[in-house]
Amino acid sequence: MERQKRRVADPQLQEDPESSQVEGDSGSQLDVLAKAHEFFQVCDVEGKGFITRHDMQRLHGELPLVPEELEKVFDTLDADGNGSLSLEEFTTGFSQFLSGSKEPFTEVCETGFHPKPKENIAAGNEEEDQFSHLMEQLGAENILKDENDVKKLWLHLKKHEPHLLSNFEEFLTKIFSQLHKADDEKNSLECALQNKMSAYDDEIQYLYEEMEQQIKTEKEKVLLEGAERFQSRQQELEQKLVEKEKEFEQLSQKQKILDKQSKELRNVKYDTTMENTKLRDTNQELLNSLHRTSEELITAQQQLEILQDEAKKLQEEKEMCVILEKRN
Repeated sequence: MERQKRRVADPQLQEDPESSQVEGDSGSQLDVLAKAHEFFQVCDVEGKGFITRHDMQRLHGELPLVPEELEKVFDTLDADGNGSLSLEEFTTGFSQFLSGSKEPFTEVCETGFHPKPKENIAAGNEEEDQFSHLMEQLGAENILKDENDVKKLWLHLKKHEPHLLSNFEEFLTKIFSQLHKADDEKNSLECALQNKMSAYDDEIQYLYEEMEQQIKTEKEKVLLEGAERFQSRQQELEQKLVEKEKEFEQLSQKQKILDKQSKELRNVKYDTTMENTKLRDTNQELLNSLHRTSEELITAQQQLEILQDEAKKLQEEKEMCVILEKRN
């Protein structure tokens, strides 16, 4: 299945009388096609009928282009971007590149586009300036790391095949235009990626701060609930202690009354056995009751001390949490 390729040559060149004259020169056109076919066979050593980007590198020894520049040539010829070139597409691309010739292409085809040495310094300096100006217009300094190979080919065409120079410069213009477009797309993608990463970092920071706030809120809630439970328990024990103290006071008053009565009875020397026995029993009961009340009071005091220790520890833990939060 044949694939359609866009034309590489400038339409204005097809209207030029000199270009029409060269296209009419069947001998030169055959030389160009023959050389293009020869280059294609160099690339397609397996006889596949098409060549790939990797196959194109086999022209490195035939043309004064580095591997990166050969890849750029391939991309220019591969207009549909399917990654391969048929014989027709390859020869069409090269013939269009050389379609503006006014003189035979025999020398260029035979030499494989190898550059010739400079003939004089003055002309060389002028050509250097012209080439530098061309590269500056194309923005090549941002694309090519080494312009020597392109420069050699440009100098060769300018000296020996000047009728091809405009075609070559048009060819370079299209290549660098595509490269600049690709570079712009790369920069756009990098910018979008950077923006996406920045948004992702902002989201992570927001989630982290929200998590810290939730942890802080939960800590404060736990401390508040603990303090409320402690305060309630403390109030309960204090109330019990007050009640026990009241009971103790009442028993003490009763004991005093009984002691007073006993003393009065002893003063009057009441010697009734039953009364003495009753008083002793009553007194003993009161003593026992007083003893029990004293023990309960001691127990309540111990519980209060334990509660106070717990309150002290809870306060220390609360102060420690506040200190840790301030440090964070």
